[in-house]
Amino acid sequence: MAFLGFVNVYCLRVNLSVALVAMVNSTSDSNTTNSNECPDPDGGNSSSSSNMGEFNWDEETQGYVLGAFFYGYIVTQLPGGWLASKIGGKNLFGYGVLCTSLLTLVTPVAARYSVYLFIAVRVLEGIGEGVTFPAMHAIWGNWAPVWERSKLAAFTYAGAQLGTVVSLPISGVLCDSDVAGGWPSVFYVFGAIGCLWFIAWMLVVHNTPADHPRISASEREYIESSIGKKEKVDTPWRHILTTPAVWGMAVAHFSNNWGFYTLLTCLPSYMKNILKFNMKENGLLSAVPYLVCWLMQNASGLTADYLRSHGHLSTQNTRKLFNSLGLVLPGGLLIVVGYVGCDHVLAMVFLTLSVGFGGCTMGGYNVNHLDVAPKFAGVLMGITNAIATIPGFVGPAIVGYLTNNDQRRSQWQIVFYITAAVYVFGTIVYLIFARGEEMWWSRAPPKRQDQRPPLSRENSEETQSVNSDPPPAYSAQ
Repeated sequence: MAFLGFVNVYCLRVNLSVALVAMVNSTSDSNTTNSNECPDPDGGNSSSSSNMGEFNWDEETQGYVLGAFFYGYIVTQLPGGWLASKIGGKNLFGYGVLCTSLLTLVTPVAARYSVYLFIAVRVLEGIGEGVTFPAMHAIWGNWAPVWERSKLAAFTYAGAQLGTVVSLPISGVLCDSDVAGGWPSVFYVFGAIGCLWFIAWMLVVHNTPADHPRISASEREYIESSIGKKEKVDTPWRHILTTPAVWGMAVAHFSNNWGFYTLLTCLPSYMKNILKFNMKENGLLSAVPYLVCWLMQNASGLTADYLRSHGHLSTQNTRKLFNSLGLVLPGGLLIVVGYVGCDHVLAMVFLTLSVGFGGCTMGGYNVNHLDVAPKFAGVLMGITNAIATIPGFVGPAIVGYLTNNDQRRSQWQIVFYITAAVYVFGTIVYLIFARGEEMWWSRAPPKRQDQRPPLSRENSEETQSVNSDPPPAYSAQ
């Protein structure tokens, strides 16, 4: 259900990337220079060469529209993580998706009334979805056994990539279909599906193993013996905010999202304006990179847990390895994209590999919150994802600024260089600060939250036991 929830989350988030191409009259802005560097793959018959949409919005305005979601998204990250640790993630996650689904249903009306109302609706959608990742991290903090964290989280969050894979081509087909009603049908279809998912989620999901009425005694005992029973512990804010490992995750999260959000929101525009693909091709080909990313996320989660549980690498080194692969490789491949010229096949191959290898970060920083502080994983995700939301509105705004009056490959090369530099920065910072062990303050009892236990011989041995990786001899039930 969590996997399907994130499928919905990203369907609701990214459908605008394709719909916006159909909504905007691309021939209305006489100041914009459209690139003629690359030939039309359809021999000049492609609908990409001109688009008679309803709205006369220039590239800069479109950048604001695409980035509006993230202004709301950043607001509820930290409150979402804190609330999830207090009341549980089930209701928070469910109602967050429901809120976004209902607002998606009214999006066409808002867009036709005013661009400002349209932007306001997107901001509100972001507020609804802002609680989803922190809430899910809080849920996995109560459900994911130590040696299964990577693969469980990877499978769940890979729903986001599959949602992108589903949303982009279907949005392209709906936009191109007069029978379906054109671009408004994109928002009606995905909004309705999100509402149906919410009903199922509320019926079958529970916050903890202890809350679940149908769980077997052996499974409940197995989970609770691995991660402990849920306890009411005050959030150690001072220790969280002064732990270097938390800021290492935050910088890595920021860097990954810079590239991910920039391409997620702007890739359809690149496909249309530079590579000259039509609407159906645009949606389908834009989805291919995220299908590869979905596969890589699951593969990285499984491989990371295998390396850890069999003693080949410590948790810390495993996280650093996969995080480096997920940032360095995409950055280098993006730079290559800018130099393949107008070869449509090579451009798509390297774009696909760039986005795809980004899935390796799932075995890196993305699940590291659960290693460092499983009881406060939702809070940590709220902090890092709030910081990592900034690229959601800054990235599209920069792309809009750079390409507003000059839709040429040279301008997109600048975009790719900036993204690669951010990737490298995130890699270096994470290599320095990342840790794989659970922090001592995560296990401290409530009365000792602001005071570290004295390091007697007994406490030293206990701390060593807590902060080291469990032995590799492990058999999942």
